[in-house]
Amino acid sequence: MTAEADTPDPSDHPVTGLNEVVHQRVRLGILAIAHEARRVEFGYLRSQLDLTAGNLSKHLTVLETAGLIDIEKGYEGKRGRTWITLTPKGRTALAEEIGRLKVLIARVETTTEGK
Repeated sequence: MTAEADTPDPSDHPVTGLNEVVHQRVRLGILAIAHEARRVEFGYLRSQLDLTAGNLSKHLTVLETAGLIDIEKGYEGKRGRTWITLTPKGRTALAEEIGRLKVLIARVETTTEGK
C-alpha cells in the first residue's frame, strides 16, 4: 500500500514476482512432472502435456538455456531416448514459483471472503 492514497503498490503484488520462463503453462508442467519423476523421458512428457515433439523441444530448449533442466540423450536397447532432470536451480525456481502462486491464491481468497 502507498501511504498517500492507501492504494496497493503495484510492485508489492505477487504477480510481479512470477518468473516468465517458469510460469508459462507448458514449462510449468515440464518442471512439475520432472520434479515428481526425478528423471522423465521425452515421450512421457509429450503425451502427458499433449504436445508435438517440436513444440516440446522448443520449451525444453528454453528451460535448458535458463539452466533449469538437464537433457541427457542415450539409448535404451537400440532405441534413442531423451531424459530430462531438474537442476538444483530448476528445483529452486519451481519452489519459488509455487510459493508466489500460494501467496497470490491466499490474497485472492482473502479478498473474496470479504465480499
